[in-house]
Amino acid sequence: MASTALILGATGGFGGEMAKALHAHGWQIRALNRNPKAAARQTADMPFIDWVKGDAMRAGDVREAAEGVDLIVHGVNPPGYRNWAGTVVPMIANTIAAAKATGARILFPGTVYNYGPDAFPVIGETSPQKPKTKKGKLRVEMERRLRAASEEGVPVLILRAGDFFGGRNAGNNWFAQGLVKPGRKLRSVAYPGPHHVGHNWAYLPDMAETAARLLLRAGELEPFAVFNFGGHWLEQGIEMADAIRYAARNPDLPVKRLPWFALTLLSPFVETFREMREMRYLWKRPVRLDNAKLVVFLGHEPHTPLDIAVRATLAGLGCIDAAPAAPSGNASLSLIAKGTVQ
Repeated sequence: MASTALILGATGGFGGEMAKALHAHGWQIRALNRNPKAAARQTADMPFIDWVKGDAMRAGDVREAAEGVDLIVHGVNPPGYRNWAGTVVPMIANTIAAAKATGARILFPGTVYNYGPDAFPVIGETSPQKPKTKKGKLRVEMERRLRAASEEGVPVLILRAGDFFGGRNAGNNWFAQGLVKPGRKLRSVAYPGPHHVGHNWAYLPDMAETAARLLLRAGELEPFAVFNFGGHWLEQGIEMADAIRYAARNPDLPVKRLPWFALTLLSPFVETFREMREMRYLWKRPVRLDNAKLVVFLGHEPHTPLDIAVRATLAGLGCIDAAPAAPSGNASLSLIAKGTVQ
């Protein structure tokens, strides 16, 4: 019989991509949502999902939805960073309780929020977690609870990645909230950090496929298994802006600084801006995830070329009309950055 996964957050970026990746590998997919009919319409491209009515904030709903499943994908997060303190810890507690009751494994997407500057510039799976921010401390607490659950018989897999982009519902991340404006044609690109500082990006379809391949070898995983996903490491962070200009076929598209000053002024009134400002430290210094352990285990990491990933992401966000074919010849991002591709 096929294995069954319960997805919490299937209408979001990571959860949606995990639903597609697991289904492609033969899993049966169940998903929890407070409004299953609306969720089914939102995910019309995934008719294989069995939607169950319920709220991830209600322990009983999660427990009931998890009956008979082999895996719980904890991909649920409050949108726009809103009310993290009041939601993320109760939701992970409900997932853990459901996994204990049903014997399911938990898959959890880790972030670099867990780390302070003492762990930079290269983060390994065992690097010390000493965050300086509220969100970072919450993420550490979530993972502490997951580790404790693994010691009580709940197998846990954490796949840690840099900033998300791409995939379905690609708007709740730094790419969409900081660099471009979803639903609007590109007139400029904003960049949050110094141009020369390296940055780690995770293309969600690649990350989901990586997690699915790890789960194919679940019997070889440790009870508390942690892997770093390398994704796209850009030695010069501004390369992402160049990739956007390349995808838009506009090498002269202006690149502007993200208006941190305006975010600071508005942060007392806009929670999302306040929470974004807290993470500015991750743009000031290079933060790279070392994926050597993952590569040794799987043999390689699934990887979509940056230009293809960015083009698909922009098309999905409505920033370009479609994902056009690559230009003739061997034009590269480095060439367009120099203005030699017209």
